[in-house]
Amino acid sequence: MDFATWLRDNGGIAHRRLAREAGYGARRIKRDIDAGLVRAVGRNWIAGPGVHEDLIAAARVNGRVACVTAAGLRRWWLPESASRRQHFHLATNSPVPAGGMRMHRNQPLVPVAHGQLIESIEDTLQHVAMCCDVGIASVIWESACRVERISPENLRQIAWTSPTTRRLSTTVTGLADSGLETLLIRGLAHLNCDLRAQAFVAGHRVDLLIGDRLIIQVDGQAFHSRAAERARDAAHDAELVLRGYTVLRFTYAQVVHDWPGVLKTVSRAVAQRRHLLPR
Repeated sequence: MDFATWLRDNGGIAHRRLAREAGYGARRIKRDIDAGLVRAVGRNWIAGPGVHEDLIAAARVNGRVACVTAAGLRRWWLPESASRRQHFHLATNSPVPAGGMRMHRNQPLVPVAHGQLIESIEDTLQHVAMCCDVGIASVIWESACRVERISPENLRQIAWTSPTTRRLSTTVTGLADSGLETLLIRGLAHLNCDLRAQAFVAGHRVDLLIGDRLIIQVDGQAFHSRAAERARDAAHDAELVLRGYTVLRFTYAQVVHDWPGVLKTVSRAVAQRRHLLPR
């Protein structure tokens, strides 16, 4: 197998040591670099075409993609307000690179394998808890549970090293279907009502059921743009109303950028006892 093909089959970027252990010597690698098939990244890494820029940056600083940057690579839900700075984890004795990068230097929770350019799931969760507001961190933790199929019970068994991560591990549920629903549940917890995410009502899942009869639906960032999907949502809402439910539908922008307005509307519905069965 030629080196460029091996590199592509191994994630598109590799440490020179791993390439050497796979049988690809310096001359062979240089030949492919000279031919433009691959490129050198820093002193120790070789990359093929199409490698994500965050992995390239991590290789240049001899670190690993970390925190919200790693969460983005793993396709966990991130709010628009999440930091756009690149986050990396470096060894404690590594020099600080220039630029607007955010560096983490704490001892990893999970031992680091040689040639690893993205930190472990556990370390990503811990760094998110360290860097983000606890509400946003909770959203990201919930998303991680769903995307990575991690049970909250497993998270509670990890020896977290900060009070925030220990607290988050006791509150994460793995139930909410999106980050927006997690924000809703956290923001409405003080109402002291029964809150059920992804409940089945009238044959369909609803985003949040409050008490017996109050339903909250949330349209995400990539809100249903096709007419057929909008019509389906409207028909389901109408069916719920005919069955005696109150349905409140909010957009991503409302939940993330106008939370006081959302809370005011939901609180008024609860004050009117819309969440309870009629007596």
